[in-house]
Amino acid sequence: MRYLTGAGLIMLAGVVWSIQGVLIRQLDEAGSWAVLFWRSSGMVPVLMLWIGPGNVLPALRQVGWAGVVGGLGLVLAFGGAIVALQSTTVANAMLLFSASPFFAAVFGRVLLKEPVSLPTWGAILLALVGILVMVGGIGQIGGGQVLGTVAALISAAGFAAFTVAIRWGHVTDSLPVVLLGGIFSAVAGAVAALIAGQVLVVPPFEAGLAFGMGVVTLTGGMYLYTKGSQAVPAAQATLLSLIEVLLAPIWAWIFLSETLSANTALGGAVLLAAVGLNAGFGLRGAQQN
Repeated sequence: MRYLTGAGLIMLAGVVWSIQGVLIRQLDEAGSWAVLFWRSSGMVPVLMLWIGPGNVLPALRQVGWAGVVGGLGLVLAFGGAIVALQSTTVANAMLLFSASPFFAAVFGRVLLKEPVSLPTWGAILLALVGILVMVGGIGQIGGGQVLGTVAALISAAGFAAFTVAIRWGHVTDSLPVVLLGGIFSAVAGAVAALIAGQVLVVPPFEAGLAFGMGVVTLTGGMYLYTKGSQAVPAAQATLLSLIEVLLAPIWAWIFLSETLSANTALGGAVLLAAVGLNAGFGLRGAQQN
């Protein structure tokens, strides 16, 4: 796969994921762990069908320990994101999610010996500036509850770990890794709900919506992202996926009538510029190699 194709798939994944914030806002009675359980449960049958019922076990064996590490990373990414969005402001959560490229750059450098170029570091810093502008400044980092802040950082680290694990294990077909993530997350959601005293039996609409998110937005986005990340270094892949951060407040403005401030528009423009520059530098490097 060529770099430009991979970058396009990753950005499309960010577009698909960006609608999830609006959908999660429709869930009033379901607790975080119930949402994790139902959404993850929606992923599993779709991924098994894509892989092929008779090919599931061989495919899981083939990804090996890299698949296990990547799957556990997705548990942190999925669970942390849900807890963060239900425990702190969207702005605070989105800002902290943007730490994922930093985690990916460090993990990739340490585990994969992937060099992180100065242009990529510059694009990461520019993206951070854009997101800071979107949420109204660095003082907003502590504006939410401690639980939400920590959960968002865990989510960012988990997603970076998943991205790096795919490249570390030289996984050519990463759908089994996502399947493991879905299975692990469903189990983790059920166990955490039991410990926290939350019920998994929620109103049918909310259970169906969470399940549908797993089937469509989460699975579809993960498919696009995992395919694209095979051709894009870890730090660049997570940076390109930040298109989700740019679009999420726009969907909230359109569908939930949330205010789209001047800061959001300006910061979004800076973030979009960072994503575009990162893609351009990556394409230029790929053409030179």
